[in-house]
Amino acid sequence: MRRLLRSVLGAATGVVAALALTTAATPASAADAPYEVLVFSKTAGFRHDAIPVGIQTIRDLGAANNFTVTATEDATQFTTTNLARFKAVVFLNTTGDVLNATQQTAFESYIGSGGGYVGVHSAADTEYDWPFYGNLVGAWFASHPAIQAAAVKVEDRAHAATAHLPQRWTRTDEWYDYRTNARSTAHVLASLDESSYSGGSMGGDHPHVWCKTYSGGRSFYTGGGHTQASYAEPAFRAHLLGGIRYAAGRTKADCRPETGYTALYNGSTTGWSQAGPGSFSNSDATLTSSGGMGMLWYSAKQFAPSYSLKLDWKLVGDHNSGVIIGFPPTNDPQAALDTGYEVQIDATDAVDRTTGSIYAIKAPDTAARDAALNPPGEWNTFELLVEGERLQVFLNGVKINDFTNTDPNRQLDGHIGIQNHGTGDNVSFRNIRIKELGGTTPPPTGDVTVQAESYVSGSGISRVSKGSARGGQVVGDIHNGDWVGYQNLALTGVNQLRARVASAGSGGTLAVRSGSATGPILGQVAVPVTGGWETYTTVTANLTGVPTGTQPLYLTFSGGSGFLFDVDEFTLGTGGTTPPPSTRTGRIVGLGGKCLDVNGGSTADGTKIQIWTCNTGTNQQWTVTPNSTIKALNKCLDVAGGASADGTRIQLWTCTGGASQNWSAQTDGSLRNPQTGKCLDVSNNSSTDGQAVHLWTCHGGANQKWTLP
Repeated sequence: MRRLLRSVLGAATGVVAALALTTAATPASAADAPYEVLVFSKTAGFRHDAIPVGIQTIRDLGAANNFTVTATEDATQFTTTNLARFKAVVFLNTTGDVLNATQQTAFESYIGSGGGYVGVHSAADTEYDWPFYGNLVGAWFASHPAIQAAAVKVEDRAHAATAHLPQRWTRTDEWYDYRTNARSTAHVLASLDESSYSGGSMGGDHPHVWCKTYSGGRSFYTGGGHTQASYAEPAFRAHLLGGIRYAAGRTKADCRPETGYTALYNGSTTGWSQAGPGSFSNSDATLTSSGGMGMLWYSAKQFAPSYSLKLDWKLVGDHNSGVIIGFPPTNDPQAALDTGYEVQIDATDAVDRTTGSIYAIKAPDTAARDAALNPPGEWNTFELLVEGERLQVFLNGVKINDFTNTDPNRQLDGHIGIQNHGTGDNVSFRNIRIKELGGTTPPPTGDVTVQAESYVSGSGISRVSKGSARGGQVVGDIHNGDWVGYQNLALTGVNQLRARVASAGSGGTLAVRSGSATGPILGQVAVPVTGGWETYTTVTANLTGVPTGTQPLYLTFSGGSGFLFDVDEFTLGTGGTTPPPSTRTGRIVGLGGKCLDVNGGSTADGTKIQIWTCNTGTNQQWTVTPNSTIKALNKCLDVAGGASADGTRIQLWTCTGGASQNWSAQTDGSLRNPQTGKCLDVSNNSSTDGQAVHLWTCHGGANQKWTLP
């Protein structure tokens, strides 16, 4: 088997300030079951004189928080059997090449078995020739300016490592720049404001603290901890404790990468309105409910049914609240509950009325919920992912409910709100943010190239160093049945994969799959024998059925015996061969479950188009050609006179091929006339039989939502 070559690299230098250790940090809010932590501080480069202080700090944290500490610089402790004792391994200011190949393999197995990793400061200046470690830590050290004060921008105040911190945390340390930005593969908890100090080189986005799941385990990294004084700071000690608890699995967090969200609340209540009795206090960028039953709702905008809503919440006891989505503008909280849906927050109640339930309608997966839930006194994170009539609920990154709306009197598009349930029910909320999906998010404007060795999961393969590889490594040792998986790839608009490959073996087939290594095949291509492991060619696979949004993608490999081929990099393209549009015939269903209907079944030009109770008549059978015409009775759906004013009549008309007869289905469920940019709309938002449809400015309401055949 071909193996990676490893070499010893030098480490960064630093300036040290000495200060005596003081008291231990405050214990965690809930008693943890006892566990063991290994602190590893071996150095093969620069050695920080803060290491002894750091070790003692972690011992003190353990004594106060129910974990025991083994501290070592003996790399022979990295065996599969020994590592299995520990819930987390802390790389405390390690530098250089500290583990041999056998020890690396043992540590990879430990992480793959669900182990936890904590990297402190120069843990990022460690093991540059070990790709697994680089992916685990999240980014490698590049440089640093002199020790000085700087402002840390705390982006996530729900994670146990940062929940206690202010939004802007000013302290003195040595501030690392990194070779890459960790945000694309990790969840950034805090970043540096480079305008607050001198010498930063990462620009406007400078991650400093992050967490991630990787290869079956958990990873937490903090760039702080260079100085001895750091370990005397109560806030830094609590920060370190939270990272250890997360890595050890004693507290849960949503550590999936997060980009593209817009804050609805992060301290300012602009755009929010209180409905009903009770209220919310607003302090320290935290909303806390009191009294009720009422609702604080985001009245500034309603959202089409294609969005990801995230928010952080905390109970202090057996209290009650919820998140309400999908309701029209109202100052009546009960009306919002009757027309939308509440995702419940309640420590104890009936199974369909407790945390993660769609209130009184669908219970959560209680086993998944209980495994992901932090107890009262700690923060949790919800993601409510709305895609059409489907609502998925994620708790701390774990899916706990999957619900599809079939009630024509309720909806998922509209406004969002948080509930203040009643006297004694005090629930807090932070960082309410939304990411609008579908038509509101433009597709990629260009192709995206991925280094093949950046996979996060795989079977049978290895990362092989090659000077001829564009990223320095390839995916190699590929045999029949092997595979690799990638997370968080932007797939909207992708219809082609181009892969740079080499083979002195037998060649084979590369297949592209979605969802899993056994998921649907999106496309596949034969890989030829190129004549050498350093001789590359590019193979191309056209892709169909590619999911939209940010999704996982898998490459699977098949062929004969022995080595098949290497993959250096691949490009996800948006300019490949796209299959031609296919026509579909059937009913078009809209507001109130009523069907788009040709009045009286008449074929006369100018016949009114309306909604009507669905039936089997030919006047409700529409032939839809994507991004083109919509036909019934051999005539076309037409904007009368080619006008563009709100309220323009929609009629049946002889097909002309003109722009007034062109319709484009949008991802939010609307049908848009591209010439006017306006939508097919049920007038007066009424589902009465015979209600006319007309042209109207697109607004995302239920009367502009259509289900096509």
